[in-house]
Amino acid sequence: MSAKAEHYDVIRKPIITEKATMASENGAIVFEVTIDSNKPAIKEAVEALFGVKVKAVNTTITKGKVKRFRGQLGKRKDVKKAYVTLEEGNTIDVTTGL
Repeated sequence: MSAKAEHYDVIRKPIITEKATMASENGAIVFEVTIDSNKPAIKEAVEALFGVKVKAVNTTITKGKVKRFRGQLGKRKDVKKAYVTLEEGNTIDVTTGL
């Protein structure tokens, strides 16, 4: 598969947190994806960009918090995360970046 421009539009960046590191020990990688992307599009993008086989994709949407800035109310953006589980023997090194 070749990487197309729309694959780069689906996946924004890898998420490197303590929880994501614990998930990577079980063969799952966490990515921030566009809010309107679906699971088949995420699977296709990861397989094309990184050359791995994807076993499953789970997604979550984290609602943005309402915060104050200089007395004004503001809202952070909603974030969609994709937990991508890879087939046995496949790995992605997310420290190199996209």
